[in-house]
Amino acid sequence: MTLYLPTLIVVDLYVLTLVGVLMAFAWHSGRREPTLGYMSAALLLGALGTVLGTLRGMNIDLVPILLGNIVLYLSSALSWTALRVFAGRKPHWPLIGAGAAFWALLCLIPAFYESLAARVFANTAIILVYCLAGIGELWRSRHKLEVELRPILALMLFHTGTYAVRLAVDRGMPFQSVTSNGQGSTFFTLLVFETMLFAIGIAFATLAMVRERAELQFRSAALSDPLTGVGNRRAFMETGERLLRLCAERGEQASLLLCDLDNFKRLNDSYGHPAGDRVLVEFSRITASRMRKQDQFARIGGEEFACLLVAADTEGACQVAERVRREFAELPFMAEGQLSVSIGIATTREAGHDLLRLLSLADQALYAAKAKGRNRIELAAPEPGTDRRPRT
Repeated sequence: MTLYLPTLIVVDLYVLTLVGVLMAFAWHSGRREPTLGYMSAALLLGALGTVLGTLRGMNIDLVPILLGNIVLYLSSALSWTALRVFAGRKPHWPLIGAGAAFWALLCLIPAFYESLAARVFANTAIILVYCLAGIGELWRSRHKLEVELRPILALMLFHTGTYAVRLAVDRGMPFQSVTSNGQGSTFFTLLVFETMLFAIGIAFATLAMVRERAELQFRSAALSDPLTGVGNRRAFMETGERLLRLCAERGEQASLLLCDLDNFKRLNDSYGHPAGDRVLVEFSRITASRMRKQDQFARIGGEEFACLLVAADTEGACQVAERVRREFAELPFMAEGQLSVSIGIATTREAGHDLLRLLSLADQALYAAKAKGRNRIELAAPEPGTDRRPRT
């Protein structure tokens, strides 16, 4: 099958413009996600560069060779920037313009400007650098992004490989011969075709990544407490049940700490709600620092918090609770002795691997701690024949 190059270029132009406009619409109608904005600009600049490139052979070669390629390099740079911004880094404007500036300087050299092979080599190398930079941005941030990167990485690697092959084998051909017979170098024709497919793929892959991250952010917001940043009651119940099932399957114990800040209403009334909010945040910080990666910590009520300690027996739970109680009481505040917490502890020895039962027993232990003067730790009622060990 023979690909008619002028028609292929027209189709390429149409595709670049179409996906660029659609992505611009997605950027404008959504939360103005900068990744979509930069990628839209990259695609539309690619379309403009394609238009300028078709002006070769019309006795105005300075426009397609100098200006057309500058626009294409800015397109590649913005594509890299879109991935860079998605990875959480700021745009690097000097590097965005570096490829275009380098090309402009090279074109000032007569020997370079008159050599088609040299121009093809430099053109390919500049685009290749931006492609590799885009891959590097995603690869470096792959662990923190928490979205599926394999499709876009595969697409970028294939596009990069195409240009790497061009760097080795393609020396181009005069554009006059392309316009005269509708053909061109076989590799250049394939490159135009691959670029068209790449534009479609990169647009859909970028949209998919942005959407997946937005869904993760919405889910995280739905499962976290907006003040303290720790999990909320819904997150605790969902994750806690799953963790207890795993503990049951492994034959491991688990312990639940139910914490309630003492005299919190009085503190709010005396010092104001901003002070109360600060106390909640500080308690969350102290307690979260005592949690292991496998544990679950959440704010399940106004001043009530729950900690599920995986693979922790009564002794280990008491040690964690005591550290939290002591560190919170030592926290500097407006008046000495104002901050304290009561903690009730229940373990799977008493409740089995049932989260609701654990919460009920821990709540009973917490009530006992409050009744005995607050600022203390109490254990849920033990099995007959075992000792109850309150901690003060």
